[in-house]
Amino acid sequence: MKTKLLITLISVSTLLSCKSGDKNNSLDEEHEEKGHEGVVILNEKQREALNLELGSFLMRNLTTVVKVNGLLKVPPESSADITAIIGGNVKKIKVFHGDKVKKGQQLAVLEHPDYIALQEDFAVIANNLEYLEQEYKRQKELFENNVGSGREYQQAKAAWNTGKARYEGLKSRLQILHISPEKVKEGKISKTINIISPINGYVNEIKIKVGTYIDAKDKIFEITDNSAIHADFMVYENDVHFLRKGQKVHFTVSNQPGKEYTARVFAIGREFEPNTRSVHIHARIKESTAGLIPGMYISGHLHADENLTRTLPNDALVAEGAKSYVFIKDNTVIENSYENENLMAFRMVEVITGQKDDGFTEVHLLDSLPENTRIVMNTAYYLLSDLRKEETEHEH
Repeated sequence: MKTKLLITLISVSTLLSCKSGDKNNSLDEEHEEKGHEGVVILNEKQREALNLELGSFLMRNLTTVVKVNGLLKVPPESSADITAIIGGNVKKIKVFHGDKVKKGQQLAVLEHPDYIALQEDFAVIANNLEYLEQEYKRQKELFENNVGSGREYQQAKAAWNTGKARYEGLKSRLQILHISPEKVKEGKISKTINIISPINGYVNEIKIKVGTYIDAKDKIFEITDNSAIHADFMVYENDVHFLRKGQKVHFTVSNQPGKEYTARVFAIGREFEPNTRSVHIHARIKESTAGLIPGMYISGHLHADENLTRTLPNDALVAEGAKSYVFIKDNTVIENSYENENLMAFRMVEVITGQKDDGFTEVHLLDSLPENTRIVMNTAYYLLSDLRKEETEHEH
């Protein structure tokens, strides 16, 4: 890593020193003549070589923080294990692993003689139900007029109620299988059933092949709705007393170490994990969750209070002796001294540093700065090195 940084520094120093030529090659002389003390001037290529980033002060809590680790997860209602409900043979598979699907979309087609038998039973009871109803009404009228026997009336009533229950039960089973009862009553019998997605999401697992027999209890698909993804952290017993809903958590994802996310705690577990003596906390992510996948490892820190302070990334600060400095963009130098739009000037400003945590340092200003001040966020060490190099060359 040190070798890579040294090579980068040498490359940038070479760019900064290559100022031979006509107008642009006189920058060293102009800089010396105009006496811009503590100022580094870079052109566009030099800034690109440094990968220089500009930003502003960040308000963060560095007083009471709790280190947390965990995984990205989705709530139970956003994940579905799909079964066949009634066993059958796989005829078609309509999706592929990773496909985005909508609620109600067809995933697969199954076929089996049992589906036909179920529809036949429903068609028979549906056609017989009208007769049972008429017989029940006839026997009731005879009984009420003291013409028919009570036994025949009770038998007709029982047959009617049994027929209704049987009809409603078979109708519900057909609806669960996504078969239209009305079409069955019209004599349209299907030998297949469709497996339908119950939620929007992505296909994470496919457990079947064409021709495979699937039992009713077998899991055949897993669908996950990643739009509901949230952060699930573990907090150890010693820090549980800090927890409360609404607290802010800053965290990074294992495969995106340079990007920080913010989340708010919305649920806190009420029991300890037996092996780790820790509790789960769940936090809703503020930023876009595009590209995040359940199961990704995350780490960060929870703010136990809201004592925010002005901070900068550690790479934005550089120390020289007992003093600390940052570099800010200074437009006045370019406006007053140069006529090159590709140049930028960065002035060194002394600051006082405070607490440090998770790559950030608390910063106190000796002199106030405008609110729109742009600060070099990542290359303060290189800028100071070049500044001191130029000063040494000017002294000679």
